Amino acid sequence: MACSSTRLRALRLYKELQYLGREYPDPAYNFNGRIRRMFEKNKTLTNPDDIEKALKMGEYIKNETLALYSLRKYRHLKRHYYPASDES
Repeated sequence: MACSSTRLRALRLYKELQYLGREYPDPAYNFNGRIRRMFEKNKTLTNPDDIEKALKMGEYIKNETLALYSLRKYRHLKRHYYPASDES
């Protein structure tokens, strides 16, 4: 039971990260490729503590990526509503 639930958590996390990677601002970074390599590297983990640690790292990456997107949207709105004055 625990094995299938962690597998489902890992698959859901992978899909969420792949979806978030579509809009990653730096195409040279290759976000989706890095996520894929990270999951492939950890696919042989068998210790439940190591698996949980890897899943927490994935959640951390997801939250940081969401924060990056929110910051990008905030900066866009700030530039739109408060344009820089060129009165010099």
